[in-house]
Amino acid sequence: MSVIVYIETQDQEIKKSSLEVASYGRAIADAQETSLVAVTFGLENGSALKQYGVDTIINVPTEGEQYFNADRYSSTLAKIADNEGAKLLIISSSANGRYLGPIVATKFQSTYFSNVIGLPLSYDPLTVKRSCFTNKAFNQSTSQKARVVISLSSNSFGIIEKDGKGDLKTAEYAASTCDLRVESVEKSSNKVSIADAEIVISGGRGLKGPENWHLIEDLATVLGAATACSKPVSDMGWRPHSEHVGQTGKPVASNLYIAIGVSGAIQHLAGINSSKVKVVINNDPEAPFFKAADYGIVGDAFEVVPELISKLKVLKGA
Repeated sequence: MSVIVYIETQDQEIKKSSLEVASYGRAIADAQETSLVAVTFGLENGSALKQYGVDTIINVPTEGEQYFNADRYSSTLAKIADNEGAKLLIISSSANGRYLGPIVATKFQSTYFSNVIGLPLSYDPLTVKRSCFTNKAFNQSTSQKARVVISLSSNSFGIIEKDGKGDLKTAEYAASTCDLRVESVEKSSNKVSIADAEIVISGGRGLKGPENWHLIEDLATVLGAATACSKPVSDMGWRPHSEHVGQTGKPVASNLYIAIGVSGAIQHLAGINSSKVKVVINNDPEAPFFKAADYGIVGDAFEVVPELISKLKVLKGA
């Protein structure tokens, strides 16, 4: 009766969120005195997962299919979980994970728990703590079924190294009757992806135009951060939609989120509320973001940000 974790990859690299999922799965497997099985799709070498406690790494060759396919992935995961006799399947809360979770739960004939933020409070029946109301509250949820799919909130458990057996296996890719096909994916030019970033620097309409975006990029370079933007900025074409964060964009759960020239619409705040420390720089002291931020600077971004970059460079040089 194994614990199954779904491991996401990008360009043959395992995503940070999936390393957290593996660490979380290892802790649960230890509590249940069972093995941890990781499932990857099209990953040429998943042996690195061994150091995060994975006992068996099952890679599924994707027959040349380049992009994520929710129908085939969910069918494959459900079949592998059945074959392994698993009762628990764990995925991340990434955009693909949120898409995949309810589908695989249906095919696995299981309960689906999203936004889980810690280890189960009990295992029989399985009870978990979840964030709700856009991370403004918590609840305890208990499964009425023996089988459960858990979506782990990003940055809620941490990454823990622990030796596993690391046995390598392969499995067949499930057939699909779905006509939906991904033709292309718009990729952000970020050096650091928003989903995996410890620090995210976001800009809004207060930057007045795309020609001023170097302020965001320069600060991100100094801090080793990902760059992001508010919805109006992406709608106006200043930045690609892949950088749009918020309730209707990408969710952010970074350790530090710095918003520059972002007023703080409720949809934006809902999508970044899981970030641990939030900082806002805005010349409007009445901007809603100040009520949600841990730290705020009332001032002109065109004066504050260059000074901040300068001081950070001195600090890092020291």
